Amino acid sequence: MPRIEVAAADTPFGERLRTGFGYPLRGAGLATCVVLALIHYVGLLPSWIGALASAFVWAATWRYAADCMLHTANGYADPPNVGSDGNSASGWGLTAIHLLIVALCVLAIVFFPSLLWPVLILSALALPAIDMSLAFDGNLALALNPLNWGRVIAAFGAAYLVPVAINLLLGILIVLASLTSALLPRLLALPLFAFAYTYLIVLAFHLMGVMIHQRHERFGLEPEAPKLAKAGGQDADEILLAEVDALTQADPAAATALLVARMQDRVAPASLHLAYRRLLQQQNLRDGLLVHGQIWIAALIAQGESRRALGLLQECCGIDASFVPDDPRTCGELADLAARLGMSRIALHLCNGFLAHWPRDAQAPHYGLLAVRQLAEHADQHAEATALLDRLAAAWPEHPLRAEIDAQRRQLVGHA
Repeated sequence: MPRIEVAAADTPFGERLRTGFGYPLRGAGLATCVVLALIHYVGLLPSWIGALASAFVWAATWRYAADCMLHTANGYADPPNVGSDGNSASGWGLTAIHLLIVALCVLAIVFFPSLLWPVLILSALALPAIDMSLAFDGNLALALNPLNWGRVIAAFGAAYLVPVAINLLLGILIVLASLTSALLPRLLALPLFAFAYTYLIVLAFHLMGVMIHQRHERFGLEPEAPKLAKAGGQDADEILLAEVDALTQADPAAATALLVARMQDRVAPASLHLAYRRLLQQQNLRDGLLVHGQIWIAALIAQGESRRALGLLQECCGIDASFVPDDPRTCGELADLAARLGMSRIALHLCNGFLAHWPRDAQAPHYGLLAVRQLAEHADQHAEATALLDRLAAAWPEHPLRAEIDAQRRQLVGHA
């Protein structure tokens, strides 16, 4: 079970507000904002087809934002995956309400410019109450009831002004987009403004979720994130870390044994792995660090944390310059990542390690060519690159990459 990042309900709102600005840019939030912004290109389709497609995109946007609000209200610190909360909020209801506000703003701009600011301010004041009510209850009549707005606003006090301010900013942005869209190429303006809209919508709903989370008792809500974390043993891991810290100075071997027993039981969070490595370093257990490095690198790759695995690999190489992962797929994936990140030295090290440990693997020519590309960046290493290409050509005469091997050799010889 993946680790659940839990937000404490008693965290001061000011702190949650500061960290909240990065919320739409983390994990699934960023991916969803980017995808939704790009899908807004469907609005360029002709006639009613584009209008209907755009309505679907806005419905998906507000549905995801409502998921974020409920996810946050349940104590989760990170954004949800698309559709993971499966809440009963009406994406179409939210879409209709918000598009109505947009339409009112456009009408005010065109026919009644003096009414634009009153419409924006009134909309910004009422929308958070409408959004929260509709997302939680799914009752459009209740959400549109001004008496219900008053109850919601009274329940949150001054904190209610935060989503109000964001909604006001969102309204201004929409107006700005309508006024300046002619100044930018539409293909560029559409996704840029769409990303900004989506970011602000997700941010506003997240902060509304924070406000609900901090007052969850009033709503009869029992946040599920702490319960799931406890069921997954995360509380036990925090207690274990405290025990390890207490033992570290007096009996590091006993502290190490505690962590070994826990990590053999089930998948461990990064905090336990880091504590384990600190204990091994304290006891100068070099071999233990390398063995653990192999295990944790493989686990990080399996969890999709390849960049962290690459950092751990560099740490292990600092202990033993010949260190490479003990699995060809892991070694190859890290070599490709290092090359993409411009880490030429570590990419070359991994490629050479791959060729040394698995010379007959079908991917050996690929990593041989990757090594050649790293060597070719330096004129004084062209001879080494040419020799490697000769070995690859001799070892793999029928490989699909043979033509590329020969082309690379001709290019290097031509530069000699």
